[in-house]
Amino acid sequence: TTIDNDDEKVKRDGDNGQRQQSDLSSCSTVSVPVGEDILVESHCRNNEVDNLLWIWRDGYLIPETLEMTSVHDLLHSTKNNTVVVQSRPAMFEARNLCVEQKFAQSLDGTSIPYFVIRRKDVPMDGSNPTLIDAYGGFEHSMIPHYSGGVGAGWLERGGIKVIANIRGGGEYGPSWHKAALREKRHKCFEDVDAIAQALIRSGVTSYEKLALIGGSNGGLLVGNVITRSTGAKLFGAAVCQVPLLDMKRYSHLLAGASWMAEYGNPDIPEDWKFLRSFSPYHVLRHDILGISEEIEENKTLPSSNIGKTNKGDMKEDEKKDETWKCPKVLFTTSTMDDRVHPGHARKMVSSLQNEAGLAKAPVVCYWENVEGGHGGAADNSQIAEMWTITYEFLVKALDF
Repeated sequence: TTIDNDDEKVKRDGDNGQRQQSDLSSCSTVSVPVGEDILVESHCRNNEVDNLLWIWRDGYLIPETLEMTSVHDLLHSTKNNTVVVQSRPAMFEARNLCVEQKFAQSLDGTSIPYFVIRRKDVPMDGSNPTLIDAYGGFEHSMIPHYSGGVGAGWLERGGIKVIANIRGGGEYGPSWHKAALREKRHKCFEDVDAIAQALIRSGVTSYEKLALIGGSNGGLLVGNVITRSTGAKLFGAAVCQVPLLDMKRYSHLLAGASWMAEYGNPDIPEDWKFLRSFSPYHVLRHDILGISEEIEENKTLPSSNIGKTNKGDMKEDEKKDETWKCPKVLFTTSTMDDRVHPGHARKMVSSLQNEAGLAKAPVVCYWENVEGGHGGAADNSQIAEMWTITYEFLVKALDF
C-alpha cells in the first residue's frame, strides 16, 4: 500500500492484482484518545488474503489491549469499530479518572508538553498532592503506558500524576533530544521548572504539595532541580532514584564512559566547564555550602565511614547560597547497580546530612537495596517494597 500525496489517493493492489484507488477526501479521521499509545501492524502481509490490522493499545488508564479492525473501517468509520482480542487485567479503578495534555512555556519560550492524570472532580485550589515524573535524556520518550503501581499506589488515593515530556527525550524526534545535550543540559531543568510553575499557577497544586521523581538520568535531573534556587523553591519533596550526581567522576565509574556523548567528558577542561554547572554534588558543596574546591573531593573512604564527613576537614569559601533549602528528599540505589555506581547517591546523602545539616536539609532519607542492579530491585517482592517505601515517603512528605 502506498500514499500518493499529490493526488491525495490511497493506492493498493486489489483482489485481481489490479491497482485500486480510494479518494482520501472521503476518509474519516479517528483521533487517538489523549493518554493512549497506538501501534498498528498488518494481520497478513498479503493483502490479497485480507486487509485486517492488529492494533496494540496502551495508555495511562487502559491496560495493554490487542484489537483487530479492517483497513476500510479504519479509513471510513467515524467510530471505533475495533474488536478486542485480548487484554491485560485492570489493576485499579479508572472510571473516575481522566487524562489531559497541556503545555508550559519554558524559559526560552519553547512549548513543553505534559500529561496530567487525575480524578475528574479534584478541586483546583492548590491542595492536590502532585507527582511530576521526568527523564529528559538519551532520546527516551515518555509515552503513555499502563502502570498498576501508579494507579493503586497514587491515583486511587487521590494523588495527581504528571508526565513531563521535556527536552532531552525523543518525543519530537532527534532535535528534541539534541536541544538538551551537553552544554545545553540546563534546558531540561528549565522545562521542569516551567511545568511546575504552570501547575501551581493553574491551581492544580502548590509547592508544599508538589513532588518530583526521576531515576538514572532522571535522578541527575532531580539532583539538579533540588540544588538550583528556582527548582528547590518549587517542590516540597523529591525522589532521586539510582542517580548520577558527581559528574566529575561519572565517566570513570561502571558504564559511565559510554554516556560522554550525552553529557561531555569531564577530563577535558572545556567540557568540565559546563559539566560542573550540572553536577549536583559540586553545586551543593561548593556553590551552596561554600566549601572550597581545593578540598580533595574524591578520596577513598573505608566502607565503615560511608555517610560520615569530618567537619574539621572542611574549608569554606566566601561564596554561599544562604537562601537555599533542600526539599524533603528520598534517595534510592542498589549495591549491585552495574550502570550507575551507588557511590553517587552515597556521597550526596553524606554531604546533605553532614555538611548541609538539618538547617539546610531537614529531611534526607536513604534506601539502598543490596540486590537488583540498575532497576533497584531483583524480583517482584523487592519491587513492591521499593515502591511502598517511595509512596509512603511521598504521602508523609506532602502531608497526603
